[in-house]
Amino acid sequence: MSEFKWEYLFNIEVAIEALPFILEGAWYTLLIAIVSMLLALFLGLFVALARMNKLALISFPTRLFISFMRGTPLLVILFILYFGFPMVGIDMQPLTAAIIGISIHFSAYTAEVIRSAISSAAKGQWEAAETLRMTYWQTMRRIILPQGTRIALPPLSSIFMDIIKGTSLAMVITVSEMFYRAKVVVGQTYESLTLYILVALIYWAICSVVTLLQDYLEKKANRYVMT
Repeated sequence: MSEFKWEYLFNIEVAIEALPFILEGAWYTLLIAIVSMLLALFLGLFVALARMNKLALISFPTRLFISFMRGTPLLVILFILYFGFPMVGIDMQPLTAAIIGISIHFSAYTAEVIRSAISSAAKGQWEAAETLRMTYWQTMRRIILPQGTRIALPPLSSIFMDIIKGTSLAMVITVSEMFYRAKVVVGQTYESLTLYILVALIYWAICSVVTLLQDYLEKKANRYVMT
């Protein structure tokens, strides 16, 4: 067995020199993640409501959409959008393809979380709102969604962290995000282990901030808990 070479485990000088360049890519990572999460929430809400509709003509296509997206790797979706769609005359910029692909893919997951949160509301809540002559959307906005937010926050935070980590797949369609830039530096320095550990630490730091934000939002959402 060859001797373990500690000096190649993490080269601090290379890491410090490469850090500014990689952090520039972190802005792309955050941009993709935040925009994709917002779009996934927006799409997921409507998919969830359609999924809960009693009409099979509306609920069945959304069930099919959720099943397809949850059963298909994100990388395949990105390849379809960026490399496949040009075959039918639809060209996308790498950043656009990444945001659309990640948003659509994770909207299936947010839809199931939102559906579960809405379904957790007691039937009496709906009946009380109906007694007060509130419309469906008034009931959703004033009663159901505020209560469901607290239930949905932990799984939605996990989805957001999955999106942050999933942005690394955008490098295969040439988006200059954090992991793509790390690969560029590896090609120049051959310090692969150092650069990949550095990127892992940055992802960890970002996700740690998301965890703190989750804790803060959960405390805010607790005001909707009925005691």
